[in-house]
Amino acid sequence: MNRLILKVSFLPVLLLLLNGCGSNQANYKRDKPVSYRSSPPQTQAYRPNVNKAPTASYAGIFPKPASLEPAVDFWRKTYAVWQRSEVAYHDDRFLDVVYEVMPLPGYVAEGLTAEQKLAMNSRRDFWKSRLAELDSKLRYNAALNAADRQLIAKLESSGRPLNSILPGAADRVRAQRGTRERFKRGLEISGQYDLQFRQIFRNAGLPEELAYLPHVESSFQPAARSSAGAVGMWQFTKAAAQTFMPGSDKVDQRLDPFASANGAARYLTHAYKKLGNWPAAVTSYNHGIGGMKRAQDSMGEDFMRIVDQYDGPAFGFASRNYYAQFLAAREIANNPEPYFREGIRYEAPLNPGQYLAAE
Repeated sequence: MNRLILKVSFLPVLLLLLNGCGSNQANYKRDKPVSYRSSPPQTQAYRPNVNKAPTASYAGIFPKPASLEPAVDFWRKTYAVWQRSEVAYHDDRFLDVVYEVMPLPGYVAEGLTAEQKLAMNSRRDFWKSRLAELDSKLRYNAALNAADRQLIAKLESSGRPLNSILPGAADRVRAQRGTRERFKRGLEISGQYDLQFRQIFRNAGLPEELAYLPHVESSFQPAARSSAGAVGMWQFTKAAAQTFMPGSDKVDQRLDPFASANGAARYLTHAYKKLGNWPAAVTSYNHGIGGMKRAQDSMGEDFMRIVDQYDGPAFGFASRNYYAQFLAAREIANNPEPYFREGIRYEAPLNPGQYLAAE
């Protein structure tokens, strides 16, 4: 990929690049392992081999390190298994630790009712309380009941020692609604754009499977808007659009999927040139080129080291998981039949001239 030579002119001041096209999340601080007074039921301990790199798999040019598979699997389930009426309660650092998948009460639409929000938050508080109670019991050598032992087994099933995963677990409980219906609808809509998007990336000398990014950003909704001010199917902020979408200051081209796809190609060309690998370049779409460059300056270019250890400003849950989300969306979109056996009714392809930004 060192041949990426798309010639794009940029302003000398690149402060606009400090934020990616998507939104960011809050920072996360790693907890340190603790010693418990009592020994929990013994299981085989997890001992990473620090002298041997984990086996990686490659699909095209997008690597998937073995240590990233739990996160990719979590997002596969979110996109294609769990429905919008289901909420998974999980550890926001160790995504293979899922405490429960709870069905919400009543009919569940895209948005939740006040009752459903209350039920979701109450259950999250329940798991936070359970984990805090278990942590306290083990610290002070209190008696454990059957429910405690079941929770210990669930934590240890991730292959990590209990004293490294339980401390702080109560603060890491996160609720994730399933998006199966939304992702399926995104697959259907993508039929209008997929061929043209792939052509745009090929013409730019980029991997054509970057055309799957809107599954992560907007589920292919042309008028999507985020709380961070990102707009359109490709979720460009105004600052990024001014840099990578010439003429967008006159007409908001962020609402035009084809113009935005060309802007995304310009952005990703520049990101790859600056960051040197696709995991970092893809993640920069959320965290910004400047943010990922700071991460590399701090941790080196090992992407998994950045994901596991970097605690820079705004490098929170969304940024840490963005590449895993892309890999999961890419796998499903490449082969949707095992996930959607009822079939996908793709919409007919559009030509760029058929789409009006005013729509």
